[in-house]
Amino acid sequence: MNRINLICLGVQDMERSVKFYRDELGFQTDEKSDKPDIIFFNTSGTKLELYPLEELAKDIDAEHPPVKSGFSGITLAYNAKSRDEVDRVMELAKKAGAVIVKQPVDVFWGGYSGYFQDPDGYHWEVAYGPDFTFDAHDMLDFDRNE
Repeated sequence: MNRINLICLGVQDMERSVKFYRDELGFQTDEKSDKPDIIFFNTSGTKLELYPLEELAKDIDAEHPPVKSGFSGITLAYNAKSRDEVDRVMELAKKAGAVIVKQPVDVFWGGYSGYFQDPDGYHWEVAYGPDFTFDAHDMLDFDRNE
């Protein structure tokens, strides 16, 4: 069981989230509707799924759906190939309506990273590392870094 096929984000407003991810950030999908029941985005190596938060909670436990409160301890990440790309992606997210939580800065591990929040409060790290290498599918290739 060494793979993740889907990352599902429960969203409060499907139309707002579709606009944020598809129309503003440029995530790729064949879905044309602005308010689908569910949407899947094609990303390198995995799919990103948006699903109504209330329905996702019911899917987990119909009788006692979990309640979202505060930071969940999960972040998503976009790994850039340059410091300039970090800045461009952060600006794109800001223009799309994201809240910039942490402006990009030099970080303890030698890289450059910042954080933004999407419309549902999910935290995204945008990071560049001078030792990052990528495979043919734009996935981080940690084997080359050793």
